[in-house]
Amino acid sequence: MAVPGKKAPQKLSSTLSQGSGEDFEVFCQPCDRDDLRLPAVGYCEDCEEHLCDSCFNTHRKPKPIRHHKLLGKDNIPRTQNLSTMSSSTNVGQPDDLSTPCSKHTKEMIKFYCRDHKALLCSVCVSLHHTRTSCLVDYIPDISGHTIDGTEFKDTLTCLNKITEECHTITADLRRMIAKSNTSLTDVLAEIKEFRDDINYRFDALEEEASDAANALKQENDTKLKTIDKTCDNVSKDLKASSDIIKQLNTTKKADRLFTELKNADQLIRDNEKRMLQVKSTGVTKEYIFIPSNAIQSLLQNEKSLGTLTAKTLSRIISHTNICAKTSSDGGDCCITGIAASFQNQIFLADYNNHSIKMVDINTQSIQQLSLVSQPWDITTTTRDELAVTMPSNKTIQLISYSSIRLSKKNTLKADGLCYGISNCQGKFAVTFQRPAKLQIIDLKGTVQSTVITNTNGENIFKHPEYVTSNSNAIYVSDCEMKAVIWLNWQGRLMGSYGGIESPRGLAMLDDGSFYVSDMGKCNILNVTGDCKESTTVLKDLDHPVAICWCDATKTFYICSISNDERKMNIIQIYKRS
Repeated sequence: MAVPGKKAPQKLSSTLSQGSGEDFEVFCQPCDRDDLRLPAVGYCEDCEEHLCDSCFNTHRKPKPIRHHKLLGKDNIPRTQNLSTMSSSTNVGQPDDLSTPCSKHTKEMIKFYCRDHKALLCSVCVSLHHTRTSCLVDYIPDISGHTIDGTEFKDTLTCLNKITEECHTITADLRRMIAKSNTSLTDVLAEIKEFRDDINYRFDALEEEASDAANALKQENDTKLKTIDKTCDNVSKDLKASSDIIKQLNTTKKADRLFTELKNADQLIRDNEKRMLQVKSTGVTKEYIFIPSNAIQSLLQNEKSLGTLTAKTLSRIISHTNICAKTSSDGGDCCITGIAASFQNQIFLADYNNHSIKMVDINTQSIQQLSLVSQPWDITTTTRDELAVTMPSNKTIQLISYSSIRLSKKNTLKADGLCYGISNCQGKFAVTFQRPAKLQIIDLKGTVQSTVITNTNGENIFKHPEYVTSNSNAIYVSDCEMKAVIWLNWQGRLMGSYGGIESPRGLAMLDDGSFYVSDMGKCNILNVTGDCKESTTVLKDLDHPVAICWCDATKTFYICSISNDERKMNIIQIYKRS
């Protein structure tokens, strides 16, 4: 006669009943998974599991399962099928929940917190993610949808996109390095040719100039080698994750697939940051050698043979248009905000039609989400979330997105008429009108600082509209001041760039400079980060307002407020070399 408790290993038939190795007919299936064989006194029809006295009582308490239908001892099924057990445990349960917790290494990952998007062990749940403060699910209860599900497909899509981006970055960098090295080879030839015209007393200066050019070549080669290795490592990591996910999906290991998908999500975020770093460090320049006029006229007094100056390489190589108007629109568009996420995907704030639009540049398909009032500006917060300012409602609407859908999330209350918005390192920079001000707000809507006046008590803004930012600076366009205002994240006024007839949309570049659209002069300027110099990069446009720049693809997205209403529906796309 067996005693309830630890069970001995045995081969199970397809149906377990009296005579299967215990004196009781049916046993508790949750305890059985922990190698503890106890008699069942109840049954959950939703989970399709027999329960012991302890599990039966506990099953009534957790919020996610308190509504389950429970049967008492007299009404429980008298047989247990392996197929029924498999529906909740996925047969290979010990393997599916075998990932150790990073904080409590002796505990296995078994739970998921929806509020913090975190994988948890039982200790994590007890200490930091209690059921009263967080929405916590037991992974086997929610993992079934991952097999061939939307998250599975979206994760693979993201992994593939980053892998393709790695390959594109490497290929583009090889081409740029080849051009740069070719130009530097020409520089060396020009240096030698110029040196032949002067006297032997300048041998030392020639060596210095040649060393400078060779040093740049070495820097380029080292940069290529480093970035090539980084992208190769990223590709390998992403492929390994992709292979595991595919294999777990094929073998129907839902729990491990769920865990690996969440790990892949973190991997994606980490490598997106790595790719941004790679892009910023992968900027190269071509060079020309400019002889010194002073050396040519006064050889004895000059101390420099010449300078190495980067050429301006960028130029417009293509121009296309996309119509943003849809059959659902009540009238012509008025696009007041643009944001980009992945390559070939942009988001539009359509003020006139009270909607947000997601546009696939390749297929020109448009997904649309209606809002309760007019949106103004838009920015991405994560790889699956947007933030939209809605001035008339004094709110910031958060919106989630996938490759095929937009949906509303929570709303953040704003302290006034909010217009421009930019997100950087988990903080929003938001412009307001009446009164004119700038606020730094965290992603939960808490105001961290408000900027209205300078150190002398004078108003900084008159009519602030758009804003862009990086980790060091915030730039605000103000059409009444005819300038772009430069501040740091502590709210200190650092400077400004004036002389712009009607500054509107702004876009940040990886090199620290920014683009600004001048609706009055119908052009777009590239202004240095210190607001001292500018270059016109696009001109003869039709009153450009909202702009977006994608550094990865070197692409401008521009919307205009035109006297020709038909042009209000057009998104202009300019690709630069």
